[in-house]
Amino acid sequence: RLRSIDITSLSLKILTITMSAKQIISPALRAAVHVRSSKLNTELSKSAAAYLSSAPTGGKHSLPDLPYDYAALEPAISAETMELHHSKHHNTYVTNLNASLEKLDAATSAGDVSAIIGLQGALKFNGGGHLNHTLFWENLCAKGSSEVPTSGPLADAVSARFGDFETMKKEVSAMTVAVQGSGWGWLGFDAKTGRIEAATCANQDPLQATTGLVPLLGIDVWEHAYYVDYRNVRPNYVGAIWDIINWSEVEKRLAAAK
Repeated sequence: RLRSIDITSLSLKILTITMSAKQIISPALRAAVHVRSSKLNTELSKSAAAYLSSAPTGGKHSLPDLPYDYAALEPAISAETMELHHSKHHNTYVTNLNASLEKLDAATSAGDVSAIIGLQGALKFNGGGHLNHTLFWENLCAKGSSEVPTSGPLADAVSARFGDFETMKKEVSAMTVAVQGSGWGWLGFDAKTGRIEAATCANQDPLQATTGLVPLLGIDVWEHAYYVDYRNVRPNYVGAIWDIINWSEVEKRLAAAK
């Protein structure tokens, strides 16, 4: 089973930091080097504190266990791909996030503004990678367990925005396949309108921090997610992944987002 991890907390921390990034990285701050902590910019201090407080009990993020075997998602995703993706790629994000947090802690204690600013990119990238992948594993289930709901909150939300699930799949798929380079396709909840929306994000940028949408369903289209099984034919991978979506989990996220 997945280890206990406060995804909402980590997501909110990254959101707070990303939204304040424009205020943090200004020409004046770039020129400020080795300033004592008592003189740190307020927003910069909040950013560092938010990242450091995102770490779970024990001080380090950890790779979550999967709620299924590596081979459980075949033939849509092979056991080889799952093992590489989870134990190598996701684990690298976790390792680098922890390393960046250690450096941030030291830089904050030393009041080193330049070092704190220099770590923002690594923290966002690796923090986003850990957050996105943890959500992704929860998105998936064995083919026989994937059942599209015919009624309930999710079915109603899909009907209101897209008309039906097939239309939603086509729109999300088209946007996801069209991501340039590496990134993610998403189905998210817009708290302002009360509707669900399709969106994409580049690299490991978290959905909520980037767009304000609460993530319900994510599709990883970095090549490491599908190249072993589909080579460079991304559309086939995106088409196949709909067979292994854990719709119950998507509906739970929708209920929590509301």
